[in-house]
Amino acid sequence: MPEYAPLNLPDEPKLAGNITHFARALRRAGIPIGPGRIIDAIRAVEAAGFTQKRDFYWTLHACFVSKPEQRTVFAQIFRLYWRDPRYLEHMMAAMLPAVRGVQEDRGAHAAEKRAAEALLDGAGALDVDEPEQEDGTEIEVDASLTMSAEEKLKTLDFEQMSTAEMAQAKAMLARMRLPVDPVPTRRSKAAGMGRIDSARTLRAAMRQGGELHDLKWKTPRARYPNLVVLCDISGSMSQYSRAVLHFLHAVSNAKGAGWARVHAFTFGTRLTNISRHLDQRDVDAALKAAGAEAQDWEGGTRIGVCLETFNRDWSRRVMGQGAVVLLITDGLDRDDPDALAKQMERLHLSSRRLIWINPLLRWDEFAPKARGIAAMLPHVDSFRAGHSIASLEELAAVISKRDDVGDRDRLLRQVAS
Repeated sequence: MPEYAPLNLPDEPKLAGNITHFARALRRAGIPIGPGRIIDAIRAVEAAGFTQKRDFYWTLHACFVSKPEQRTVFAQIFRLYWRDPRYLEHMMAAMLPAVRGVQEDRGAHAAEKRAAEALLDGAGALDVDEPEQEDGTEIEVDASLTMSAEEKLKTLDFEQMSTAEMAQAKAMLARMRLPVDPVPTRRSKAAGMGRIDSARTLRAAMRQGGELHDLKWKTPRARYPNLVVLCDISGSMSQYSRAVLHFLHAVSNAKGAGWARVHAFTFGTRLTNISRHLDQRDVDAALKAAGAEAQDWEGGTRIGVCLETFNRDWSRRVMGQGAVVLLITDGLDRDDPDALAKQMERLHLSSRRLIWINPLLRWDEFAPKARGIAAMLPHVDSFRAGHSIASLEELAAVISKRDDVGDRDRLLRQVAS
């Protein structure tokens, strides 16, 4: 065990106590932090000083954050705990429903609800679903038309789920399936009815001296297609990508679910094949291994370059028999839109169906104004949202429908206008 020299702190070290409480809030939000890391953080702050907020932020960040997915939670808790003078109001606003005219009209930030929940630790959180009782009078409420907790969770945005809600969502995603209809092939198999199998019929007649006693029948042999998933893991997509990868792990490990093989790739600034990691039975071990191999989590986005890599190196290997492709990205790309459109066209021609899952579609005001989105949209068969459990359930219901286009045609008309 390492031995530490005594710290030169005042008699009442308030800063050390505040760092300790801050670390506890991070631990409640899901970041594993032990006493040793807290001591290291106090020592690091003592060495770096407390003169600049930026230096203080990155000092604690270096001590407490060890994985890319922890950055957003750390940033929100740091903002609420250290930097925002109205942090308590923001925490309560994130925990309670919005009341128009009372709460400030602003969009919720990523991981803000988890940060507020960790800081409040249940204190001050009100149960707004139950009516108050005064003077011992019992008030009966007809809840027959209200949504159950599970139904509410299905419609909740992945980005704004608390830690407990995300754990429940992952359990629900683990039970979901993505069924697909089999694809008829040119090969056939023996059957009781169908088309006449002339070859088998003539062979049977030859064994009977050339006399034709009965007819042999055949029917087309069916097979299941491959599922190829290209998942954006850039900073704007990280929370959605993790939820979708939990879903894909359940799909790839479900026996008899229909897919021949599930091939998964992540991309941000480069393309990474994580298919073999999803074959592991334990979802936590699978995603941990996938995250360790994909070094560009929460980084930038180069969709066109990554699609070019896939089309050149992987397309013939995994899409030779008409695979269904799920492209999960927000389409926010700064590279050349013409090159992106060319790679999307090639991907579309190689696939049986190309379905684009975009979490930005959850906004009613969404419009294909970004150049990357406008370049990609004409080359997909279906364009659907992917921000909640309900949206993934809708995807499972329509993935085998060849005529399903989602919101593609509506948005294409906006591009043309």
